[in-house]
Amino acid sequence: MKELFGAVRKLSLLCLAGALLVLAGCGDRSPLDPKDPVSLTVWHYYNGSQQAAFDALVEEFNDTEGREKGIYVQSYSQGSVPDLETAVRDAIGGKVGADAMPDIFSSYADTAYEVEQAGALADLSQYLSQEDLERYVDSYIEEGRIAADGTLRIFPVAKSTEIMMINKTDWEPFAADTGASLDDLSTIEGVASTAQAYYEWTDGLTPDVPGDGKALYGRDAVANYFIIGMQQLGVEIFQVENGKVTVNAPEEELRRLWENYYVPMVKGYFGAYGSFRSDDVKTGDILAYTGSTTSAMYFPGQVELEEGSHPIDYIVMPAPVFQGGRHYAVQQGAGMVVSKSDQRHEYAAVEFLKWFTQPENNLRFGCVSGYLPVRKEAGSVERLDRAIEEQGLSVAPKTYDCLSAIFGEMEDMTLYTNKSFENGSAARKVLEHHLADRAAEDRAAVAAAVAGGESVEQAAADYVTDAAFKAWYQDFCGALDAAVNK
Repeated sequence: MKELFGAVRKLSLLCLAGALLVLAGCGDRSPLDPKDPVSLTVWHYYNGSQQAAFDALVEEFNDTEGREKGIYVQSYSQGSVPDLETAVRDAIGGKVGADAMPDIFSSYADTAYEVEQAGALADLSQYLSQEDLERYVDSYIEEGRIAADGTLRIFPVAKSTEIMMINKTDWEPFAADTGASLDDLSTIEGVASTAQAYYEWTDGLTPDVPGDGKALYGRDAVANYFIIGMQQLGVEIFQVENGKVTVNAPEEELRRLWENYYVPMVKGYFGAYGSFRSDDVKTGDILAYTGSTTSAMYFPGQVELEEGSHPIDYIVMPAPVFQGGRHYAVQQGAGMVVSKSDQRHEYAAVEFLKWFTQPENNLRFGCVSGYLPVRKEAGSVERLDRAIEEQGLSVAPKTYDCLSAIFGEMEDMTLYTNKSFENGSAARKVLEHHLADRAAEDRAAVAAAVAGGESVEQAAADYVTDAAFKAWYQDFCGALDAAVNK
C-alpha cells in the first residue's frame, strides 16, 4: 500500500508539473528567456501596402515587446493565397525542395481544417485565458474552433465582410433622369430591378443602336452570395455537426437566388468582365458592386473609356439583403495558425499574435488594408478616430469610409461563416463557379442574338423558364453532392 501511495503521489506530481507547463502561457510563468530568444517564421499572402504595413508591425514588435520577452519574428510573403496553400501542403508532405513548415502562417478555415486533420496545428487554447478569449469578437473565436474537441486552432488577426461600392458620378445622371434611389439598392431584388432600369436607360441613350444597354451591377465571390443569401432566407446551406456536413439546398430558396443573379446576368443587367468587379468599374462596364471591405482601396478614382477618361466619386453602402430576409453578412478573412512544435515556439507565437491584435496595432494594419480589427473594443468609429489621431495615421478616404460604414452596421447585422468540413474547399468551388459559369456562357449566346436583331426579352426567353431553372437546379445539386462526397 505504501508503494502504491508513493507511485500515485509521484504520478500526481508529474501531472501537476505538466499542468504547470501548460498553464504557463496563461499566467506569469513564461518559458521564454530574453537571453536566449526564440526565432519565429511567419508565412502570409499580403502584398503591396498590406505587406509593408505587416512588415512594419513585425519590425516594431521585434524592437519592443519581442526584445523584452525574447522573441524574434521574420515574415515572408508567399505571393497569393493559392501560392501560400501550396507551400504549406508541400511543407507538410515533405516534398523535395519544399521549405520547412513555418511557425505561423495565414490560413482560411478550410485549409486550416485540412492541416488540422494531418495533426500539424498547435492547440492555442492552452496559451490563452478565458479573459484573453473574451476580448475577441465571439464569432471570430468560434470560427477558429476547428479541432474535434472544440479547442482553438485559428487565431483571428484581421477580418472582413462585404459592402457595396458605387460610382457616384455616373449614378447621379441616371438617378436624376429616372428617379432611381439609393434606397432601392438596399435589397437584392431592388438591385436587380434598378439594374434593369439602368440597362434600358443606357440603351435609350443611343436609339440608333438598339440592344446596347449597360450593366449596373456585379458581384465578387459568388459563393458568398449563396452562403449568405441562403442564410438570409433562413437556410444554412452547409450544416456541420461533429465535422459531418448536411447540404441543405431547397428548391424555393435557390429559385430566388437564381432569379436575382442568373436572370439579370443573362439579360445583361448584371456583369462580370475583369478579374474583379472593381476592374469593371474602372472600365465603365458597371457602376456598382458587392465585394470585400478590403476591395475599397482598389475602387478606381476614374473611369477609363476608349474615348477618354473622367474622374469619379464613390458611395459606400451596406451590402444588399434579400427582401424580408434576416440581416446576415459574411464573415471572412484568413486567421493565423501555429504549427505544432514545442512549448517555447508555440507560446512565443501566441504572444506575437496577441500583440499584433492589440487595438492600436490591429487598427493600424486595418487603416492600410481595409481589414476589420478583431477585438471587441476596437470595433467602433470612435476607437478608429482615436487611433488615427494618436498614431498620426494616414488613411485613404475610401478605406476610412468603408470601415466606418461597417462599424455603424455591426449592431444590426449578424456575421456568419459556415463551419469547416472535409471537402469544404471543393464544395465552395461549386458555389463559386457553377451558376456564374453557366450565366457567362448563356449571356454570350443572348448577346449574340441581340446583336442579330432580337430584343433582350426574345433572346433570353428560353434561358429564364421554369424548365431552365429546374434543369440547372438538378445539375447544381448533383455537382454539390459530388463535391462533398468525393
